[in-house]
Amino acid sequence: MVSAAKKIPVGAHYGWKDWLAQRVTAVIMLLFSIVIIGFFMLKGGVTFADWKELFRSQLIRILALMFLLSVYYHAWIGIKDVLMDYIKPAGLRIGLQVAVLLFLLGCTIWSVSIIWGV
Repeated sequence: MVSAAKKIPVGAHYGWKDWLAQRVTAVIMLLFSIVIIGFFMLKGGVTFADWKELFRSQLIRILALMFLLSVYYHAWIGIKDVLMDYIKPAGLRIGLQVAVLLFLLGCTIWSVSIIWGV
């Protein structure tokens, strides 16, 4: 009989990496949100011209892209986990995961074209 004290935990620890990635992406999203909310509070009534001027800044464009990439990666981890937990047929689960990945890739490409198209 093996005692509980002698058991060595093993595994790939994928859950830990996903947990950490969601926390990091959440912090990035929070910081960008604070920047944008601060802009609205300092500026008061924001016009389209103000918004366009804000996004002429390369720093804001990079921060916005980091925010959106964080949203997409955060969403991927969450949706992947939900699909793994609740969709048991492997073929259906993989098909849905591929569909979600293609959708998020399309969103990423579209976001880049919008941010750098200003």
